[in-house]
This record gives sequence, structure tokens and C-alpha cells, in this order.
Amino acid sequence: MFIGVDIGTTSTKAVLYHQSGAVMAVHHVEYPLLTPVPDVAEQRPDDILEAVIETIGQVSPDNGEAVQFVSFSSAMHSLIVMDAEHQPLTNSITWADNRSQAYAKELRMTNRGQQIYDRTGTPIHAMSPLCKLIWLKHEAPEIFNHAAKFIGIKEYVFQRFFGQYVIDYSLASATGLFNIHELRFDAEILKELGIEEQQLSRAVDTTFILRGLDESIAARMKLDPMTPFVIGASDGVLSNLGVDAFRPGEVAVTIGTSGAIRTVVDAPRTDHEGRLFCYALTKDKWVIGGPVNNGGVVLRWVRDELAASDTEEAKRQGIDSYDMLMRLAEQVPAGSNGLIFHPYLSGERAPLWNSDVRGSYIGLTLAHRKEHMIRAALEGILYNLYTVYRALTVLMDEPVISVKATGGFARSKLWRQMMADIFDEKLIVPASHESSCLGAVILGQVAIGEKADFSHVSDWVGHSFCHIPEDEQVSMYREIMPLYMDTVQSLTEQYSRIADFQRKYNSL
Repeated sequence: MFIGVDIGTTSTKAVLYHQSGAVMAVHHVEYPLLTPVPDVAEQRPDDILEAVIETIGQVSPDNGEAVQFVSFSSAMHSLIVMDAEHQPLTNSITWADNRSQAYAKELRMTNRGQQIYDRTGTPIHAMSPLCKLIWLKHEAPEIFNHAAKFIGIKEYVFQRFFGQYVIDYSLASATGLFNIHELRFDAEILKELGIEEQQLSRAVDTTFILRGLDESIAARMKLDPMTPFVIGASDGVLSNLGVDAFRPGEVAVTIGTSGAIRTVVDAPRTDHEGRLFCYALTKDKWVIGGPVNNGGVVLRWVRDELAASDTEEAKRQGIDSYDMLMRLAEQVPAGSNGLIFHPYLSGERAPLWNSDVRGSYIGLTLAHRKEHMIRAALEGILYNLYTVYRALTVLMDEPVISVKATGGFARSKLWRQMMADIFDEKLIVPASHESSCLGAVILGQVAIGEKADFSHVSDWVGHSFCHIPEDEQVSMYREIMPLYMDTVQSLTEQYSRIADFQRKYNSL
């Protein structure tokens, strides 16, 4: 049996797999995201460490020797400052923390910013540890100057497990500090920051294996201390592997709270406009794509703020509140009768990489109802993802042969069909729902030499649904998409002015 672990932003999940691919046990533990004031998004490192230990212990069989390995997935872009005694000087500053946005914005608008992006594959944005370090250096020099190590959350866990600071190429390639063409931390960037390479963890391939787990931790996990622990990769790249979308022309789309769209290529490549990331799956496989801030979080806002009465009615009828939203949206034709929604309630990463953009309804008339506003929001999320998809196809060497979609939105037949129509591509929804954990296990099998490549994932991942684009809807969306993109472009400056006003008066 094998254990896959996914260290996420709001919870950690562990899944026990049988060698046949069957899921034997699943356990997850949630922890808080600390947001005391706007722009702050932190977590306590020991909360996550304990969650990892508990989840593994809960899914481990009584006979721990039956576990062939444990392999890891992790959220990207976290930063923890450690002192010389291996104690954290900060919480884990997550990807969602926006305190470095002013420094990111300034760097992004320079040629040096583009050069850094071209070397590292990480878009210049407040999410990245690079920008967090620039912010710390200027705003918290007492912490920056006392740092023995700058690490991420998975590095913290592995240091506690094995007493070593190691980082996989995948998470390293998401720091903004790692030269993806040379597979080493970029000397020029480190010099500009004023930090030494020994202040960072040792970079290793995603198939790197550690043994010799701390005995007290091993006992809590019900594992032999010599059980192989595969360092693994980031959640995004492993999600591609876990949904069987790693071959040329295969694209994976995920919409959860946020979202992402990705494909796998054989060598690092970047976008001349800086819209897409390039992160390692292994040293020989690279994932290019773009993350978006605004996925299910927008739908939750629509439910809570525009459809509160419908939500209460759904409760009385015993209907899921999101199913009720979809029923309302179904009453409206494709294109929402010309109502356009910019879904940027949380700023936006890809393709804009702009923390200042804001949400808008555009084209409202007296004829529009709540149902139009709900459908327009669903469509706006997908319009934004489609703009990332278009940028992605430019970097691909081959035409798209399949789009595979996962995440909470995949439960909705209406939303799935919308995506097929807006993308004008056949949409496949894999049966597996634990894509990052599954991807970690598939990678682990290659790491220990049990499998020669990733091809066996196809036997483990089935297809639940398949949607074919409908010509009439495709035509409608092709007509409205330019309006969506043009209005985003024309309002960018105004969004920045609005954001400045909101910060000035602390109205958010």
C-alpha cells in the first residue's frame, strides 16, 4: 500500500491506496488561515505539522510495514523565516498574503522583472517568496537580518521529520529564486536580495527519497522509521498527473475556491508577456499554466450576497444551496442577455497578475434579474480561465487533444457544459477526486523504481462525464468573449484608482 499526502492551504489530506489503485482510507485535518487585517494570510507552522502527523497516522494500517512509501504534495509559495536554533521567527506566510503587492507591482513593471521571470518561471506577484523577501527586507529588517533559513511549509515538515532542510525542484521553481534552466538557485537574484545560498534548503529532484524518520513521530504515524518518504512536488503539477493529463496536448483545469489551468511540456518555457508560470514536475517534465484567484469563492459570494433567500429556501427543501443557484442560472440563456461579469473579487493572478483589478457587472438593464447575475458570474469565472487557456495554447507545441476538469465545479452539469461551450473543446471529468494525493503516489512509484514512467495512471483514473460543445452556445460565447476582454483592458486603470481609494479609506 502507498500513502499520498497533500498539504493544502486550509487542510491537509492523506489517502491510503492499495497497489490496485483502490482508495483504502482518507483522512483530513483543517486548520485556520490567520487573516487579522486585510492583506495578511498566515498559518501557524506547527498546526500544519500536527495535521500531517495526524492524517498519516489515521490512514496507516495497523501493520505499518505494509506501507511501501509516503509521498507528498504541497501548496506553493509559502515562506517561513527560521532562526539558528531551527525555530520559526514568523508564521507561514501563504500565497494569499498580499503585503508585498506594492513591491511586486514595482518590480513587474521593469525589464529586470521580466528577466527574473524568464529565468525563474515564477510570475512577479505578491504570492511569490521572492516578493515576500523583498517586502521583509524593507518592512521587517529585524526579522530578515536574523534569518538562518528561509523555507516553505513542506521544508518545515521535513526538517522536523528528518532534521534536514530540503526542497524539491517543483516547490523551488515556484519561489521566484530558482533558475529553472540551470536547476539551481539564481546567484544574481540572491545577491540582489542580500542572502546566501546556505540560507535556503538543498534543492533535489521530486523523486528524492528520505529515510530515518524521527522515531517518536514514526510511532505516532504507525510507520517503520525506515519507511521511504518521497519528497514529491507541488499540488498543481501533481494534480495534472493525478487526472491523467501529462501527455502532449492534454490540458487540466481545476476550479475549487480558486482555480488553475495547466499542461505538461518536456523543457522549461516562459511567456513573453509574463502571464504563465513554469514549474517542475520532475527535472525532465515541466508544467506551464496559470492560477486564478477567483473560482468557487466568487460563487460563494453570489450565494451569500445575492441569493440569501434562495439559500434559505434550499435548506427548507433539503436541497444543496449551490444546486439551487444552478437551477436559477439554467433559466437564463448563454451570454446572460448581454450581462458581463468581471470576477475579480480577490484581485487576480493569471492572466493579469494585478492585485488592483476589481469585480464588476457590466451591461445591467432593468430587464436583468437575479438569475442573470448568477449566470453571468458563472460565465465570468470561465471567461477569465479561457483567457489563460488561450495564452497557454500559444506555448504548446501541439494542438489540444483533451481538456480534463476537476474541482468542486465539476459536480454541476450546467457549469461543465458551460466550460465545454466557452472553450469549444470536449470536456472530460475524471472519476478520481483526490488528484494531488494520487499524483503524489504515482510519482512515488516511479521514485522507488516500481514503475518506469507515469503511464499506469490511466488505469487508476476513470472518466465520470464527457461534454461536447453545442454549436449554438459556442457561437454566442464567441461573440461576447471579445466584449469581456476589451472591457477588462479598458477598465484596468480605473480599477487601480478604485483600489487606491479603498486602501486610503480602509473600506475593505
